[in-house]
Amino acid sequence: MRWEPFRIILIVATLSCLVILVHVRQPQARTRQLLGLGYLFGLSVILFTPLSFDGTAIYVMPAGVGQVNLSRLYLHGLGFIENIILTIPLGWGIKRHFHHYPLLGLGLTGLLVGASIQSLQYFMSQHWLINRSSDINDVIANATGILIGGLVAAVFQFLAQHRKTSITDY
Repeated sequence: MRWEPFRIILIVATLSCLVILVHVRQPQARTRQLLGLGYLFGLSVILFTPLSFDGTAIYVMPAGVGQVNLSRLYLHGLGFIENIILTIPLGWGIKRHFHHYPLLGLGLTGLLVGASIQSLQYFMSQHWLINRSSDINDVIANATGILIGGLVAAVFQFLAQHRKTSITDY
């Protein structure tokens, strides 16, 4: 029962991989989509299964319902930084896909994504005993990571447009 989320994630990722391999003909686009799928698969496994990674090893968490922290702020430390780093590629991908999406909207999207992840972890822990904690600090870290990824993508987008403009001026 605890491994049902992993099975669901694996089935969805496998089917998505097959769709990409069959329908995407351009090698660069195929590679980009498969890398994105790999990232989302890894992120989903880390967030929604009993598997955990402590920075040095992967281990299976014991069965449980996890804890909930809605008020104690702890906006520093390795766990907070790991959660930021974990979601930077997500922010990058969102901003690259939706070029004209404003950074304020991306920050709000980050809060919504972080809150959704934590809510899903809570409900999945209650139902499948995956022992995931729901924490306000993770919501803030996820939003920060998404915003940083979006900022980096926006800078790259600006530089690419500026380079095109300066090349055509000659």
